[in-house]
Amino acid sequence: MQALPIWLRAKLHLREAMDAAFGDRYRGRYAFADHHEAHAASAFFPSPFEEAAVLTIDGVGEWATSSIGHGQGNRLRMLRETRFPHSLGLLYSAFTYYTGFRVNSGEYKVMGAAPYGEPRFKELILEHLIQVSEDRSFWMDMAYFNYCQGTTMTSEKFHALFGGPPRRPETPIAQREMDLAASVQAVCEEVVLRCGRHAHALTGSPNLVMAGGVALNCVANGRLRREGPFENVWIQPAAGDAGGALGAALIAHHHIFGFRRDTRCPDAMRGSLLGPAVRNDDVAALLRSEGAAFHHLPDEAALFDRVADLLASEKVVGWVQGRMEFGPRALGGRSILGDPRSEKMQRVMNLKIKFRESFRPFAPSVLAGRMEEFFDLPAGSDSPYMLLVAPVNEAKRTPGATEAMRGLEGLDRLGIKRSEIPAITHVDFSARVQTVDPDRNPRYHGLLQRFHAKTGCPILVNTSFNIRGEPIVCTPADAYRCFLGTDMDALVLGDYVLLKDEQPNLEKIDRDAYQSAFALD
Repeated sequence: MQALPIWLRAKLHLREAMDAAFGDRYRGRYAFADHHEAHAASAFFPSPFEEAAVLTIDGVGEWATSSIGHGQGNRLRMLRETRFPHSLGLLYSAFTYYTGFRVNSGEYKVMGAAPYGEPRFKELILEHLIQVSEDRSFWMDMAYFNYCQGTTMTSEKFHALFGGPPRRPETPIAQREMDLAASVQAVCEEVVLRCGRHAHALTGSPNLVMAGGVALNCVANGRLRREGPFENVWIQPAAGDAGGALGAALIAHHHIFGFRRDTRCPDAMRGSLLGPAVRNDDVAALLRSEGAAFHHLPDEAALFDRVADLLASEKVVGWVQGRMEFGPRALGGRSILGDPRSEKMQRVMNLKIKFRESFRPFAPSVLAGRMEEFFDLPAGSDSPYMLLVAPVNEAKRTPGATEAMRGLEGLDRLGIKRSEIPAITHVDFSARVQTVDPDRNPRYHGLLQRFHAKTGCPILVNTSFNIRGEPIVCTPADAYRCFLGTDMDALVLGDYVLLKDEQPNLEKIDRDAYQSAFALD
């Protein structure tokens, strides 16, 4: 029993815990949704499809680690599943741990490091760690793992296979770790492709919806979109466990209470802008109480014009508007923005704003109607939730960049200008694309339009408004504190614009202490 995770004890007594929490306020019955059923519901019910195949892949729910379902109207049926301990999500987490990153939060870093490496360990993984069948089923040799019986992800046999112990966190990342990242990423993509093809064979649907933590692997998603059998793919923006709450509510709504389902176009997620809202009255009160210097621009055209000018002059701008995003991606509600044409923007944002590893890539927000001009996704593709990676089109790449990077290893490739939008072009010429349309996020779309009119570029760098180790900012006060404590040049809170060099109260935050708390060794 001691080998089981501590959280399992709470799950075994969940009904009693809920009774204690509610007291006399609720004496009705409880409805419990299976973990993967909740993921599947979160993907299908808000999607724009009347009917779709459903693919969910994560670490583990109760016992399922991946599943295939089929949604029609207001009903969802689960068809196939793979069970613990055989888990693509846990395989990826094992390599996250082994390469020195934190499990359940560092998987993005593994995905970001993969393009700097070569998948030279891929065959070793497929030979020893995981066997994958054409029907998408897979089996893992648990002698190489320790997560069933211990407190670490990998075993000594794993370490012997790959030539040494795990990398110590915060030590320099070496080419070996980048090659390991590239290898497990290649295996992940192969498994996801096979799962997608099997889901299509089972259901015959032209539509696919996805959820579960592995559905946040936007590189695998991009390959499935480009190479898979589906005409349309929609991914739940809160694909991780947070989205399970939404799925459980939707199961109750449709399956238990029998409410009909009306599909909505583009989807029913409202841009995933479902969190707390920023109100101008609250912003004004905060800025006055802090003695901040600000410019109030209630005219939206004037606001867009001012911010577009700042971005075009290579300023880094914090952008806090409307409701906060639900899910791990900043989508124009709580974002830090920059000019993608700038050759210095990636390094500045990573090291001076986010205080994180210099190799981490940034995402482009692109006007929806201009996406195909810059990125290689099938015609008509939509990526509103930043969950598809696509190659930057050949016409936008820098001539000779491929040759210039040939022979360079790892981070040395960062010094090569790879395209006319270098701040968002990864070293493998890929980008994690967000398409922006006026239906889902009209204000952010308006800013992009104005930046495009000024510069001829319909793209902005978009990264989440937070620094390493902290959650995405929620309130104006959160954003103001982060603005003062970093080298961000400007902050836009609703209709209010703040410029760093005008602020009279920078001494209120010990910026050296604030930054050193999150800076990399």
